[in-house]
Amino acid sequence: MCGDNYPIISKLSFSGLIGALSNIEAKKIIHKIQQILKKNPNFFQFILKIIPIDYICETKIKVMSNLIHENHKKFMNEGDSFKIVLKRRRHEGIERDNLIDRIASGLDYKVDLENPDIVIRIEVLGNYCGISFLAPNDTIRLGN
Repeated sequence: MCGDNYPIISKLSFSGLIGALSNIEAKKIIHKIQQILKKNPNFFQFILKIIPIDYICETKIKVMSNLIHENHKKFMNEGDSFKIVLKRRRHEGIERDNLIDRIASGLDYKVDLENPDIVIRIEVLGNYCGISFLAPNDTIRLGN
């Protein structure tokens, strides 16, 4: 439905999560799903949230920080504001404030915790994490 004839969809070892790999850019898929939901709001009855992931890496502060600092300009423009959101599952060793400070200190953009232009979302899943640079319409929230 979103243009990929052979997506790879698999259950993750984390309760309630599935992963999908496509040869189509994740944010383009999000926008196609949003169009489907406009026509049929109940199409995904058992999905609560869809978050595109731009990068996957090891759950190591240095690796995550370097990846963000090397790639943020692909997603952020001069004058943009941002905030960092960290979600952790099965890895409490990453200290939230330390990681956020390390990432934010290397970015020359305004921090806006209420209404940012870009959300840098870090999804820690054990020894691996997904990193996303999200504009306001790049995720889908369904249900309550």
